[in-house]
Amino acid sequence: MSRYWSDIVNRLVPYVPGEQPALAKPVKLNTNENPYAPSPRVLEAIRHELGETGESLRRYPDPVAKRLRAAVAAHHGIRAEQVFVGNGSDEVLAHAFQALLKHDKPILFPDITYSFYPTYARLYEVEYHTVPLTEQFTISVDDYRQPNGGVIFPNPNAPTGHALPLAEIERLVAANTESVVVIDEAYVDFGAQSAIALIDRYPNLLVVHTTSKSRSLAGMRVGFAFGHPDLIDALNRVKDSFNSYPLDRLAQAAATAAYEDGDWLRTTSARVIASRERLTAALTALGFEVVPSAANFVFAKHPAHDAAAIAAKLREKEIFVRHFNAPRVNHHLRISIGTDAECDTLIDALKAIVA
Repeated sequence: MSRYWSDIVNRLVPYVPGEQPALAKPVKLNTNENPYAPSPRVLEAIRHELGETGESLRRYPDPVAKRLRAAVAAHHGIRAEQVFVGNGSDEVLAHAFQALLKHDKPILFPDITYSFYPTYARLYEVEYHTVPLTEQFTISVDDYRQPNGGVIFPNPNAPTGHALPLAEIERLVAANTESVVVIDEAYVDFGAQSAIALIDRYPNLLVVHTTSKSRSLAGMRVGFAFGHPDLIDALNRVKDSFNSYPLDRLAQAAATAAYEDGDWLRTTSARVIASRERLTAALTALGFEVVPSAANFVFAKHPAHDAAAIAAKLREKEIFVRHFNAPRVNHHLRISIGTDAECDTLIDALKAIVA
């Protein structure tokens, strides 16, 4: 620790992202990236934005991302003033912690969930309580009927992949009208129901999306929040006090094109879903216990083999999966859905390991 650090920095435990191996062709199933390229329209839009000389890059981007917000609003059937844009959903979530979740009462989120939530809570000095998932790794809505300064969780949940039905989400939002409920839908396009359909009825609901997963733009860092204009205004106040030009020109062009190509989204998402079911069946045949998933990953354990040891042996073969050394989940592996060829390579390696 440095003597020049502020007190809060000394107390922080930073988020640890998944490994990005520096190998030519790893089987990379550890960071939930989409195995397929983005829409060809994305590349065309980037080339158009650059032009022959890249002249546009000398000018600042649109600070309110007007065209992108209009395209996203049209896709979801909502109004542009209900859309907030940020540098990836992580930045959007950071603004939500500052603008909407910092109150006198603690916020609530599951004990097994996206590990950025406690990181942000510590960074922004937001008190929090964790709510245990059930033994089946599901969220019990009734457990969130307690005083709180806000509720946040992913749907589908991460790292478990389990999805809460829309009716249950509505029941949770309706039971917490005195605080903001944030539903983090990073993986929603792979089999869950979006809560965006509820934002006109519940002014306390904020839904967060990303282009990193189903739209294959993890390298562009574009995220969104959807909600009542009052919630969006709060996020904009924080954003404009932090960075008034959050999203660069190429990211705005790429994300707009991705949202305008709904067919590509549906086709690639369907391929990921089919591969997920295929991988789940293969893992089950090897004796793994797999949590039902609506995401682009599966959460699995083998009752006769140590998860950390399996991950280490796979790494020796340049196959990367994610192991969390944390209570309740240290026996599990989170495995991103790759191409069928990548999944086959994984299964062949696991056959040798568990034999």
